[in-house]
Amino acid sequence: MEFRFTEEQQMIRDTAEAFLAEVSTPAAVREAMATERGYSEALWQQISQEMMWPALHIPEACGGLGLGFVELAAMQEQMGRTLLCAPFLSTVGFAVNALLVAGSEAQQSHYLGEIASGKTATLAFMAPGSRPDADAIQVTCAADGDGFLLNGEYRYVLDGHTADILVLAVRAPGSAGVEGVSLFVLPADTAGISRQWLPTMDQTRKQARIVLDKVRVGGDACMGAAGEAWPALAKILDLATVALAAEQVGVAQQSLDSSVAYTTERVQFGRTIASYQAIKHKAADMMLKVEAARSAAYYAACIADEALADRPLGSGLAEAASIAKAYCSEAAFFNAGTGIQLHGGVGITAEYDIQLYFKRAKSTETLLGDAAWHRERLARQLLDGGVA
Repeated sequence: MEFRFTEEQQMIRDTAEAFLAEVSTPAAVREAMATERGYSEALWQQISQEMMWPALHIPEACGGLGLGFVELAAMQEQMGRTLLCAPFLSTVGFAVNALLVAGSEAQQSHYLGEIASGKTATLAFMAPGSRPDADAIQVTCAADGDGFLLNGEYRYVLDGHTADILVLAVRAPGSAGVEGVSLFVLPADTAGISRQWLPTMDQTRKQARIVLDKVRVGGDACMGAAGEAWPALAKILDLATVALAAEQVGVAQQSLDSSVAYTTERVQFGRTIASYQAIKHKAADMMLKVEAARSAAYYAACIADEALADRPLGSGLAEAASIAKAYCSEAAFFNAGTGIQLHGGVGITAEYDIQLYFKRAKSTETLLGDAAWHRERLARQLLDGGVA
């Protein structure tokens, strides 16, 4: 396992940094976040058609580039630095990984090809007020002839109101925990599906409520064996967690960089405030947080590559994902919060970008489990072998 970028990976990272610096400016972010869609369709098509980012780790046989998870993590970090308003995490971090892990050959060929060509997708699995574990799945799935009937409600679905393709986690009536879980993939305009945008604190990333009312799907929409999908879904969520952690590294890094830039310009008592020892100590603490988080995130990305290839080291995915999410959640929130302090009273005002990073840091902290939840999960893994 190599713990430094190859020349190709460095080039991908540098290209992403340059492109996002041009298209995901503070003005562009503010313009996109003020809309219900939450992103520019023209920019998404540019990302898909010209940059081919959604196809990054889609196999070449399905129209993708066939690269790995480390490349994906490098790109997610740069997206976090610029607060890119686009359905990339929902489409690639969730739905593409779901199709790679649980999709049949026919499903992969069809849906991954559509995503590579510019369609968006997302994964829905959480009921209102739930935690990101098997008990969060409360939408029911009942056999109906040669198909299934789906009923229930999802919350916290990233870009769920705009996605073209939905991956849905459901359970058999009367089942509980990890038993009876199934995955389905289907077009978002299937009859019986209603979707509603839910405004949240973080305006740069949209979430939605999805309601299924007697949605009938064919057997060919089922991903794998019905009722036996929890191991696959657990792996999918861990892969998404690693991608999210890499994004949090970018949030933490930019919070540090923008705060240092501000303190080197802000003059108080005849000198820049960056020259004061207390400010230097704060910046040093922020740098320590982001470097530790980056190490955890890229180690987890290496393990994710192993897991996607079904190699032995991939068995450590759940542990690596929890370590990365715990470190990166705390780093992003600490750095964004400290950045607001270093900006003084103006840090939380709309005029400055640091408040947007603070909101993204908080929303990503709760998404897929906060640091405390992941440390609890780590304890279960280490002490009794549980991974739920």
